[in-house]
Amino acid sequence: MQNSLLIGLSRQVALQRELDVVANNIANMNTSGYKADGAVFEEFLSPVARAADTRNRISFVHDRATWHDLSQGAVERTGNPLDVALQGDGFLVVQTPRGERYTRNGALQLNAAGELVTASGMRVMGDGGVIRFQPTDRDIVIAQDGTISVKEGTQTQTSSLRGKLRVVAFARPQQLQKAGDGTFSADAGNAPRPDPQTRLLQGAVEKSNVRGVVEITRMIEVTRSYTQVASMIQQQAEMRQSALQKLADVPN
Repeated sequence: MQNSLLIGLSRQVALQRELDVVANNIANMNTSGYKADGAVFEEFLSPVARAADTRNRISFVHDRATWHDLSQGAVERTGNPLDVALQGDGFLVVQTPRGERYTRNGALQLNAAGELVTASGMRVMGDGGVIRFQPTDRDIVIAQDGTISVKEGTQTQTSSLRGKLRVVAFARPQQLQKAGDGTFSADAGNAPRPDPQTRLLQGAVEKSNVRGVVEITRMIEVTRSYTQVASMIQQQAEMRQSALQKLADVPN
């Protein structure tokens, strides 16, 4: 009886973790460049606990990890000349107080210093460092390879370069860790490398790849499973209480 309670508890812990993952996906359905997560579970065979016949070990649920769905999200036209949608496996590089981070959110803007930044204020890195614009820059053009050109002033028709967006990819993208604000971090063994294959589409952003109907359906399934396990645990607890009560009623 005690084993069934422990198995039920391990299942509830796993379901709680899965519910957290699903809820986070739903909360970011409208976050540009967001990549959905999925939960990974595996069977854990206890080296000590065994079934009543003592031959079979008890199997528990083990929360192993989460995985990233890095598939391409839908592209949405915005008309903002600073916005870019990445088409391919690459990431933009941004500068944060904690070091370089990597993002697919191409909703960009300028800060007070004329620097190209994300919506949360992180500076976007080019091949030569931070990308800066002049107050008189106009007709901004971002090529598919990330090269940024402008026209200066109101009379000049000659294009001037402002840099080239640094786009990188990873040999093991599933080892990236989410670092908040739609960014990822990479460990020393998974260094970024230039990605000339990814194309940039100006005036558009990549939307979240979360499939709302699928995630809501998953949430309903997880909630039902959690309720069923809770009911089973309650029944086992009542059986245990009843057995103890009957033992207490047995005359000495």
